[in-house]
Amino acid sequence: MNSAARIDAATPEDDLQKTTLRILFAVSFCHFLNDTIQSLIPALYPLFKESFALSFTQIGLITLTFQMVASILQPVVGYAMDRKPRPYSLAAGVGFTFVGLVLLAWAPNYPLLLVASALVGLGSAVFHPEASRMARAASGGKHGFAQSLFQVGGNAGSSVGPLLAVLIVSQGRLLWVVPLVLISLAVLFWVGRWYEGHLESLRARPRKAAQASGHTLSRGRVAGAVAVLLLLIFSKYFYLASIGSYYTFYLMHRFGVSVGQAQFYLFIFLFSVAAGTLAGGPLGDRFGRKPVIWFSILGTAPFSLLLPHVSLFWTCGLSIVIGLILASAFSAILVYAQELLPGKVGMVAGLFFGFAFGMGGIGSAVLGWLADQSGITFVYQLCAYLPLIGLLTLFLPNLEPQRGR
Repeated sequence: MNSAARIDAATPEDDLQKTTLRILFAVSFCHFLNDTIQSLIPALYPLFKESFALSFTQIGLITLTFQMVASILQPVVGYAMDRKPRPYSLAAGVGFTFVGLVLLAWAPNYPLLLVASALVGLGSAVFHPEASRMARAASGGKHGFAQSLFQVGGNAGSSVGPLLAVLIVSQGRLLWVVPLVLISLAVLFWVGRWYEGHLESLRARPRKAAQASGHTLSRGRVAGAVAVLLLLIFSKYFYLASIGSYYTFYLMHRFGVSVGQAQFYLFIFLFSVAAGTLAGGPLGDRFGRKPVIWFSILGTAPFSLLLPHVSLFWTCGLSIVIGLILASAFSAILVYAQELLPGKVGMVAGLFFGFAFGMGGIGSAVLGWLADQSGITFVYQLCAYLPLIGLLTLFLPNLEPQRGR
């Protein structure tokens, strides 16, 4: 009788204290579908390059358009949703992606390709901050695990994109992906109903989080730590841009592989990124965020420095190791930043997802121009030094002094 009374007395806040795996898996699954669709854009660059006679610079501008729209708007969306959460905004974000996808399939010229890319970027700007907030709400305190599970869905989707692109030999076949969008919309409407049932508890969380914050850092120290984290994101995503946008061209140029083979190697790298992401969050929960950040960024350097100087076999092998190590950083960085700025979950997620997208876009444009000027091999030789920026982790304050004990 007492047990039944306790169950009947359960509140939405009690539910939020548990790890709601069904919500986490649903959001991660939709992240998978969302990023599968978005990853088709760079995976289809060889098709666009041939169809529209594009230069590397123009290809870089496509990524820049998509990434910059997402980058600029994500912190704005995150801040707005911190103030007033909107349960069905995730479905709206997928709607923008759908419109961009249809336009991408029918675009007759390069300017409309850019417009379509911007719409896909707008969908990403709406989706990521709110989805990250929802993952944290359903985490039951396992914030690193929740962010990793959410993030790995996106990384897995990014890895599937190049394989899916093999089946898409013309722009019109992009419409084959429409069923994925419709599935995502249905799942996100269901998730939105769960979210709507917990709105009161979620509105109270920013205030409670700020009151429970354990660190006593000054504003200047917090700002300095955020700046270091953003520089680490810069190093990670500038390096990832060199592989995400130009790995297929690099392999085709240096080793003479076919487009299909190059996309398969890109899939292997992106799959290793997904696996590394899944490990990073739980390791941060267990050992602390800062040690994981140390290992993830700086630990990539020996392998990135070797990559431009080895055979095809070892290039593939080193790319797997790089993907595994480098990918473990983002979940740890994001959760560390959310603990650094308690009560601002959406804004922090928007800032870091947005900055990551922006760096990826700028990196793609800059590296495309550099590839036109100096060759694709030089790009990889230069980017090999980016992980050394991980040394800046030394300046991050320790927010978990008792974790090691």
